[in-house]
Amino acid sequence: MSTNYSAHVAARRRTTEAALAAEGFDALVLSSGKPFTYYSDDQDAPFRTTPHFAHWLPLAGPDHLLCVTAGKRPKLVRVAPEDYWYEQAALGDPFWKSEFDLVEVGDAAKGWKSLSPGARTAYVGDHPEAAKAAGIAAAAINPPKLVARLDWARAYKSAYEIECQSLATQRAAKGHKAAKHAFESGASELEIHHLYLEATGCVDRELPYESIVALDEKGATLHYQSKRTQRDGRVLLIDIGAPWLGYGSDITRTWTTDAADPVFRELTRGLDAAQQRLCALAKPGIAYLDLHVAAHREIADLLHQLGILGVGGMDAVERGLTRPFFPHGVGHFLGIQVHDVGGRQAEPTGGTKAPPAQYPYLRTTRAVEEHQVFTIEPGVYFIPMLLREHRSGPNAALFDWKSIDRLTPFGGVRIEDNLVVTQDGHRNLTRPHI
Repeated sequence: MSTNYSAHVAARRRTTEAALAAEGFDALVLSSGKPFTYYSDDQDAPFRTTPHFAHWLPLAGPDHLLCVTAGKRPKLVRVAPEDYWYEQAALGDPFWKSEFDLVEVGDAAKGWKSLSPGARTAYVGDHPEAAKAAGIAAAAINPPKLVARLDWARAYKSAYEIECQSLATQRAAKGHKAAKHAFESGASELEIHHLYLEATGCVDRELPYESIVALDEKGATLHYQSKRTQRDGRVLLIDIGAPWLGYGSDITRTWTTDAADPVFRELTRGLDAAQQRLCALAKPGIAYLDLHVAAHREIADLLHQLGILGVGGMDAVERGLTRPFFPHGVGHFLGIQVHDVGGRQAEPTGGTKAPPAQYPYLRTTRAVEEHQVFTIEPGVYFIPMLLREHRSGPNAALFDWKSIDRLTPFGGVRIEDNLVVTQDGHRNLTRPHI
């Protein structure tokens, strides 16, 4: 870990210094973030470290500062207040400490004072007022082109980052196995969620995103987040990740019992096989949009084979018949943020490469390149509001509405793995563990 981390920081210095030079800056200050207090309340929201700060090191907590100056070791200002309300853990000797000139202060104001930023210093973070008060020019606070260059660099993961994401995946796999066993034992959504947390050693606020634990018809709600206490579900769609040093995994599995409709069980098996064929396509040079279209084609063939659609292949895709069953993108970049940045970025300095109009929710439109990490997550859902317009549309006769109505109470299927792109293909971080 420490060897990979040293190389990771060296890479961050190279890319950041190049970005600063290109945009006319000498230094960059990154903040770890400030607490957010709910309106008209005295409670803070769960704290999340600013992603560009987290890209450098896994130091949790608000108000820390990192100053990167060309040709110098990065300076890290750790804010460690004396506070009897909340635990203040000692820093100790973490593996990342030796990469920085460390300064420890008691409050945020002293942290800014210890930096004394120069005239050509940029700031990236969520506390522009503090940056402005410290003397950083308004045009140098979150400058769009500099932020775009930093976002672009985050799409290419270092060996350290891939190691973190691999360990996050392994951690999540333990939870998914526990969840499957609980489901098969008749557990409720709430019980499955709690057993997942126990197996991974996490508490809710540590998860990369709020868990989706959906039994039966709730699997058709893409971001379902309730936790019902009803037991003995026939289908479980579970979408949960786990953290590791600021990086997250994102895994979805769908499990069925013998009480589920036989066609739905076959749909689940068929989508799992289709998802693995889609993963096999991932290699440098393929357009991510092509992966998405291939997912629609696979889903069209599967629905046709099961008698749910009257036609399959590209005929069904071009008619738009698969879109109500598969309304989201086939995946997204994955890293510090679950939906990591840069998926639609046109070039290092910014701009947007929008998805086609028929696929508005596709999060990634770039070409696949080595060192990228992303998800592959095709889904098939029975969502009445999306199917409604097709019941009386020009292609209504191509849908087996009797089968659709019979399968709707079972919700939907989604299968999701995390992939890292290699020189001539990819490595699936998920399949070896679950």
